[in-house]
Amino acid sequence: MPPKLLFDIDNIDLSRVLFDKTEILKYNPQNYEMQQLDGIIWYDDENHYSVGYKDVTDQEFWVRGHIPGRPIMPGVIMVEAAAQLSSLYMKKIYGLKGFIGFAGIESANFRGTVVPGDRLIMLCHIYKMRSRKYTAKVQGLVEGTMVFACEISGMNV
Repeated sequence: MPPKLLFDIDNIDLSRVLFDKTEILKYNPQNYEMQQLDGIIWYDDENHYSVGYKDVTDQEFWVRGHIPGRPIMPGVIMVEAAAQLSSLYMKKIYGLKGFIGFAGIESANFRGTVVPGDRLIMLCHIYKMRSRKYTAKVQGLVEGTMVFACEISGMNV
């Protein structure tokens, strides 16, 4: 049985886009094939929650080689998308200045596959913040089914 969702998304309009790729590029330096966050759908700045997404296409850099004939989004790319969502929250919404580097993964569990044509919806809860470092729990969903969950840290460097 998958873990409980980080927060209730039943009343969130998952088709609404608050920040698109152009806006994301103003805050996150990842670009071209390394931009793994396509939009922010919703956020709650009081509780440090956010929802973002990645639309997975057949043009992703990993499609040809992972796995030929049955392309599956690598878990490390799912975690990268989660890191980009948390980083964007910390910079755009929370107001942290400077470059945020990836600081660690405490846990990552993969429960399903993400393939071209899927929209990977990510739920993020930043639950620990210090002056330079934060820790977040992120869950990824495809069509309402949890496909991954991880805990990641970022650091202002």
